Amino acid sequence: MASALLNSPTYALQPAPEQVALQTNYITSFNFLNQYLPDTYEKEFERYGNRTVSSFLRMVGAEMPSNSDQIKWAEQGRLHIKYTSCTSAAALGASTATFTVADSGVTYIAIRIGQTVMIQNNTSGVFNKAIVTAVPSATTFTVAYYETAGQAFAVSTACTVFIYGSEFKKGTNGMVGSLEGEDDIYSNSPIIIKDKYAVNGSDMAQIGWVEVTTENGATGYLWYLKSEHETRLRFEDYLETAMIEAVPAASSSGALTAGYKGSEGIFYVVNNRGNVWGGGTPTALSDWDTIVARLDKQGSIEENVVFVNRGLSFDIDNMLATLNGYAVSGAANAASYGLFDNDINMALNLGFSGFRRGYDFYKSDWKYLNDPTMRGGLNATASTATGTITGLLVPAGSTSVYDQIMGKNAKRPFLHVRYRASEAEDRRYKTWITGSAGGAATSDLDAMEVNFLSERCVCTLGANNFVLFRYG
Repeated sequence: MASALLNSPTYALQPAPEQVALQTNYITSFNFLNQYLPDTYEKEFERYGNRTVSSFLRMVGAEMPSNSDQIKWAEQGRLHIKYTSCTSAAALGASTATFTVADSGVTYIAIRIGQTVMIQNNTSGVFNKAIVTAVPSATTFTVAYYETAGQAFAVSTACTVFIYGSEFKKGTNGMVGSLEGEDDIYSNSPIIIKDKYAVNGSDMAQIGWVEVTTENGATGYLWYLKSEHETRLRFEDYLETAMIEAVPAASSSGALTAGYKGSEGIFYVVNNRGNVWGGGTPTALSDWDTIVARLDKQGSIEENVVFVNRGLSFDIDNMLATLNGYAVSGAANAASYGLFDNDINMALNLGFSGFRRGYDFYKSDWKYLNDPTMRGGLNATASTATGTITGLLVPAGSTSVYDQIMGKNAKRPFLHVRYRASEAEDRRYKTWITGSAGGAATSDLDAMEVNFLSERCVCTLGANNFVLFRYG
């Protein structure tokens, strides 16, 4: 069926922020030779509303200084031990067996003599319980089964093994060996972000006839002020979007060869260490049940904020609306005023700010994912390696981590920005003016140059508690 929305107006993707005079930068239909002056609106019309896209990190994170070129932190590993790729060298019905552990990254197993284990066939689900009687090598262990029937599966069957306790005979020595707590060490490096605005001294002395304004409230008849403020706003947006989109320079990449290192942005970290929903938008309650089941296996954070694009926002609203008794029953007036907190004389509110399903989920529209000049202009159903992102679930609150620089445990928000700073230099947000115009007197250049700089990176703690919603 053809869309009912016709005559789609275009949006300016490149509003000519060049440093030179362009034909498109001037109004050319005004002719002083006309005998009649045109009626003009003095104030510039803000047809795109608030054009900035930053606000995400201000809502969920914090900023704190760092005096190092690298930020490192440790995150807790699992408390209990489980291996999912184990095979037995014994046959069906054997009373004892030797297992080989082939889990990825495992070079030394943490199974000791005297421990009791549960062993389950990964395919059929049948299981045994056994006691460890020997550990012949770094990746093998021998068990004696408790069941009379012995091993419940055939030789070389893939199994999962986890430890549930131990048993020792009377008058024997204690457990051999000990287990040390294991941490996962993560790090990130700040990147330097720069921008600049320049205007020559002659243009600064000219007053325009259209009143201009910007999102930060600056108004006036001086065009260069508008451009300077827009450069500042654009730079502030980049401070956030760089933290979201940054990727580290891969080995042998062109960027690394050229001397650029990159950084680990939020999307990169969650794609690699977090949870990913590859179906675009979860549209049914059963989809969210799957997400809840995954969160149960991770940190089980009670409160979470889901930052969504318009499509995912509507899908959540529609899903919750169908749970309304009137809507499900198919009644002609499918509006439950009590459930939706609407009076009969009020406009019906079909939007939801959140819901609870095992955990609390608060929904918030993310302008960055809707803006057509940013991610909102990407293909809605792309199936590339990362795909089009429709939302991000962020755990609320803070977590305790071991800060390698401070040398102690510290409370940190799950998402926060670290910027370079010391007693002599603060690089959180630097701005300075050079040239010989606009009050500057640093060179003989007949212009004012406004410089912007920041050096920062984002730390995504506990990425296993995040969920990225995307296509592909």
